[in-house]
Amino acid sequence: MLLHTIYLIAIVAEAMSGAIMGMRRDMDLFGICVVGTITALGGGTIRDVLLGNYPLGWIAHPQYLLFTIGAAIVTAMVARFLHHLRSVFLVVDGLGLVAFSVIGCDIARANGMAPGIVILAGMITGVFGGLLRDVLCNEIPLVLQRELYATIALLTGALYVGLLWLQVDPAVAPLAAIGSGFLLRLLAMRFHWKLPSFNGSGIRGFE
Repeated sequence: MLLHTIYLIAIVAEAMSGAIMGMRRDMDLFGICVVGTITALGGGTIRDVLLGNYPLGWIAHPQYLLFTIGAAIVTAMVARFLHHLRSVFLVVDGLGLVAFSVIGCDIARANGMAPGIVILAGMITGVFGGLLRDVLCNEIPLVLQRELYATIALLTGALYVGLLWLQVDPAVAPLAAIGSGFLLRLLAMRFHWKLPSFNGSGIRGFE
């Protein structure tokens, strides 16, 4: 029940982030709903395909589509009151990132996967919806930039798996992992923590 509630919060948050991105690209309401839905459900879909977990989550539970479409529409309606769309976008996207990472780990664990695959499945769940959103909106995906994004998804998943291995209460472990991951994401945005980048200067002959 706890993870199900977290999942509903996560798909709403990611649908909002997709809707905000769609509005920034001047999409109509249909486009905003499509981008919001793909952002919310895309990562889980890719995870389920890779794990052979059928039927896909949103097919088994079509009400999830209503949640995501509704969240996108509400976001579009209240957009004029959101004076700092980029800030709101980054916050809700960060919440969705860490929540989906934990949920992806839990689903992979239920499928009997090894710990490394569990953490990777969490990262895929957390990251790929946003990656699809950015590609559809003709943006460089956040996961491919220097920001701590996929790294936070991996750390959140690793923390969750580690807490369960230490036999922390299953009701506490997901909240602790999500809270820690979300705080780390906020700190990374606030203080501009980044991974090293390589611009290829000095490399010739590969053009």
